Amino acid sequence: MLTDIPKAPRLLGLAGLLPPLFLTLATLWGPPEWQWSALAIAYAYAALIFSFLGGIWWGLAAAHKDAPGWIYIAAVLPSLIALLTYVPWILGLSWPGPSMLLLGLCIIGSPLIDQRLVMVGAESAWMLKLRWILSMGLGLLTLTMAAIALVSTP
Repeated sequence: MLTDIPKAPRLLGLAGLLPPLFLTLATLWGPPEWQWSALAIAYAYAALIFSFLGGIWWGLAAAHKDAPGWIYIAAVLPSLIALLTYVPWILGLSWPGPSMLLLGLCIIGSPLIDQRLVMVGAESAWMLKLRWILSMGLGLLTLTMAAIALVSTP
């Protein structure tokens, strides 16, 4: 199933799931004093990767002179959403649970943009397959951390 994905992006992409996996494990079974830091780092990682996806979409659109304008709009949304999810922390509101919940859901839904990019010829089929795998992995780990945060933080 994964063999039609080139080796370097496949291995590096899957390795990108290791940080949130280790952070989730540290939160669940590590010392209690690790929990807040692990949650904050997991949030930052998810926000960073989500923003990175927007950069990929922008680059794919820029590489195709006939790319539809909606791609550029979709490309800036991840960074704006990531910034929006940071605001509650700055204001001292409930964080990181609700922010991680939103990020996790957005990450899980993000391959729908890639699916449209394949349809307009701006992205390859193997990239879409890899994006589904990585987005489900990171999205589910982020949702797991959101659940931990919502249960354990006041």
